[in-house]
Amino acid sequence: MTVCYLIQTYKNPEQIYRLVRLIKTTSPNSFIIVSHNFNGCSLNTSLFKKLKNVEIIPNNRVMMGSFAIIQGFFDAISWLLDNKIKFDWLINLTGQDYPTQPLSKIENFLENTKYDAFIEYFDVQSKQSPWSKKVVDARYLYQYKHFHGYLSPSHRLILKPIKHAINNSQPFIRLDLSYGITVGIKSFYNLFDKNFICYGGSYFATISSQCAEYLHYFTKEHSRVLDYYKKTFIPEESLIQTILVNSNKFNLCNSNYRYTDFANSRHGHPRILTSKDYSILTKDNIHFARKFDVNVDSTILDKLDRRIFTSEKIDIPPVEFATGQNHYMEPVKT
Repeated sequence: MTVCYLIQTYKNPEQIYRLVRLIKTTSPNSFIIVSHNFNGCSLNTSLFKKLKNVEIIPNNRVMMGSFAIIQGFFDAISWLLDNKIKFDWLINLTGQDYPTQPLSKIENFLENTKYDAFIEYFDVQSKQSPWSKKVVDARYLYQYKHFHGYLSPSHRLILKPIKHAINNSQPFIRLDLSYGITVGIKSFYNLFDKNFICYGGSYFATISSQCAEYLHYFTKEHSRVLDYYKKTFIPEESLIQTILVNSNKFNLCNSNYRYTDFANSRHGHPRILTSKDYSILTKDNIHFARKFDVNVDSTILDKLDRRIFTSEKIDIPPVEFATGQNHYMEPVKT
């Protein structure tokens, strides 16, 4: 069985190298696609040349809230299919994600599961939806354009009264400042009805190759769905769910086996996890977690490394990041 790990990245190169190192050391038969925004930070691609089945795909269009993030997801699937890469499962991550279980345990779980995908989903218009009607309408019933990159806190504060004045005075225009200046116009064409329900949930999922292929061909054959979502706000938290759940073709587990902590979060950014979270992260129903930041707390990743490498009976391979001396050290079996 082959698992493809799609890692979408734009910052913290040391953390990217570390995640790739762990995956390739403990799951040597896996395939890795690093979809990297080189405008976010440089990445020494020579570090990956010694590693088998690691592909770097530039994605310099990334902008939060827009279609660019999920475009990277679909680009990766297209690349896999175009290059006839055989894989059984696709797991999408960011450079700030990390496994919390040994990969052999996760992959064995996938090899023996009855499910076709592990993906969080809910009908966004239902009473069970964690999103308010206001949020749902703003995200998926308007068509948006992005006019500016990230705003400074001071600029956001200055524009906040204008945003409230516009959004609260009429139903036709929406202004959002979370990821820059984003302006939406009320869509007079509603893509959704009882036969094509709008679903939402976390972007992060584990899907079978059959689901990946279905997503690929669906978007090719239903351009109106893709064109509509390209102009929505935060489409990555709806499009995959909407396509897969409405298909009624797959046995979907309504859990993505991921851990994030959005308590007191702002603008959709989860809390940075630290060593204090270790006991929570190692529960069996958590396969991956986010976000981690070595500049905030690298000890938590050290603890997860020891847990994973010890279970796999592999010595932790050192990676040095001295200027001009970055190199990969081969793992030593014990």
